[in-house]
Parts: sequence; C-alpha cells; structure tokens
Amino acid sequence: MIIDDFLVLKPEGIYCRYADFYLDPQLPVQHAVISHAHGDHAKANNHNVYCTSFTRKLMELRYKKQAAKDFNIIHYYQEFFIKDVKLTFYPAGHILGSAMVKMEYLGCSYLYTGDYKLQEDATCEPAELVKADVLITETTFANPEIQHPNVEDEIKKLNEIEQNIILGVYGLGKAQRITSLINQFCPQKEVHVHYAIYPIHQLYEASGYQLGKYQLYNRKSLKQNQLQQVYLVPPLTFNSYIRAKGVARVFASGWKYLQKGNDAALYISDHVDWNDILYTIKEVKPKEIWTLHGDGMALKQYFKKDLVVKLL
Repeated sequence: MIIDDFLVLKPEGIYCRYADFYLDPQLPVQHAVISHAHGDHAKANNHNVYCTSFTRKLMELRYKKQAAKDFNIIHYYQEFFIKDVKLTFYPAGHILGSAMVKMEYLGCSYLYTGDYKLQEDATCEPAELVKADVLITETTFANPEIQHPNVEDEIKKLNEIEQNIILGVYGLGKAQRITSLINQFCPQKEVHVHYAIYPIHQLYEASGYQLGKYQLYNRKSLKQNQLQQVYLVPPLTFNSYIRAKGVARVFASGWKYLQKGNDAALYISDHVDWNDILYTIKEVKPKEIWTLHGDGMALKQYFKKDLVVKLL
C-alpha cells in the first residue's frame, strides 16, 4: 500500500519521516541521501551523507572540510538500510556519479529520480530505469512543447562558426560533456577551459573518463589565434562577456530564455524532456507519480484518467 506521506516537503528539504532522512536537503541535517553533486542538490555541513564515491569527490572539491561530517559511500545496486527503509542507488545519467534512489518500505517501492537524462552521454553512466510503485520524478522540462533536439546536430552548429567562441556552460557535468562532444564532432576546434572548470575536468579524467583535448584558458593563445578557439566558461563569466567583440557568444542549455541575444542557439540539456518522461513512466510502471523540480501540471492533465499525479 502506498503511504501518502512517505515523503513530505519541509524547510530542510524532502523528508522521509519513516526513517528520519532527507533527500538532497537544502539545509544541514543529520542524515542526508544525496543524488548528485550539483549545488542545488548537494549542500555542505550535513552530518551523515549517503552518496556515490564520485559525488563525494566533487563535494570535497567544492566544500573542502565542510563537505560533510561523515560520508557513507554507496555503490550502484548496493542495498542499504536507514532504519526500516531499504535503499538502492541506480545510475541517473545526469552527470558522473548521479544516482536515482529506490526506497522500499512495508512492501511498497518509491523511485526518486533526482535530476536525470536518457540521452547518450560518454561522460557519465547511462540511466537505468527500474520498476516502482511510486515514481518521484523531476519535471524541469515536463512540457509537451519541449523536445530536446539531436545532440550531434546541435554540437555541429559550432563547425559553422569560424571565429573564436565564448561558450557558456555549467561547470559540472555540462562542461565535461561539451568538451567530449567538441572533440568528437568538431575536431578542428581547440578547447580552452576556465580555471573554475579545469579541476573538475581533471577529476573526471582521474576517474577514467577521457574528455579529449583541452587546455587551461590561455589568454595569449586566444588573442593570437582568432579562429577555431572555444573558451568554456561558467554562467557568471559568460554574462561578463556580453559586450565582447570579435567573438561569438553561445550558451549550452535546454532553456529557451538562455539562448536569447546569443550568436547561435545550442540546445543541449542534461535533463529529460516531455517524451523522455513519458518513456520513463512506461518503463517504471508506477501506480502513482509524484513531481518535483518544475511544473507537474501538464503531467497531471495528461494522465488525469489513468494515473494519480501528485505535485510535491
């Protein structure tokens, strides 16, 4: 039997009262199960953290001694208990080390996706969907009008731009994926990486994920070579180049508003789109869907005759 209040939203985050832990808490808590290392999911100063090994490495890179008091490293497919709730991690395909969290209690299963994607990505583990009674899915792009384009076609747009490119990326996950894609589909381009992104590239490669050729940002090199250079920068740095001359401005994102005013649109997202969410529901076969991180109203309307959709 599905327990309606198995997960509830509290000021600290998504709380499981039946085992006293939080999923991706927003404030420091005693027991935190963290799906992946992006800053809106992995906060500092929790006491006991349950996460994958790579998520721990990323949190320690970002937060140093404040990353957590104690880490409990969980491997994919490893079953573990917090009180009477059994948990298992499965790859989420969002970034390297990202995990979906399956929770089982009193004969009922709940699958928390965290952020996830189903598109192919050579820089992280592919997502694995498992059956559950309740699917707790992100709804970042849960809109029938949003369908992510083919990634290969998108990245090849860069081949049409000869001048140097300032390319805005999120430093964790997106930057590594874009570096790999440029090396694969735009081999004449030379990738320069912002100093804030470079250590994450190094961590990926130390974990066995080869991203292809790249170098730490070299101002002299970029000035001397006016063609075929791509400089990957985080969003704040990208915004500071708003009046830059002699370069093309491009931002890699699934969000339409982030493409406005740029010299080319690059729709590459690390989240599921509408069709991917429908495919996930087909594979997971839930009796109920609970939605997070976005607007679940379109799903509620779509499944109004077939499934319970609850907006958390």
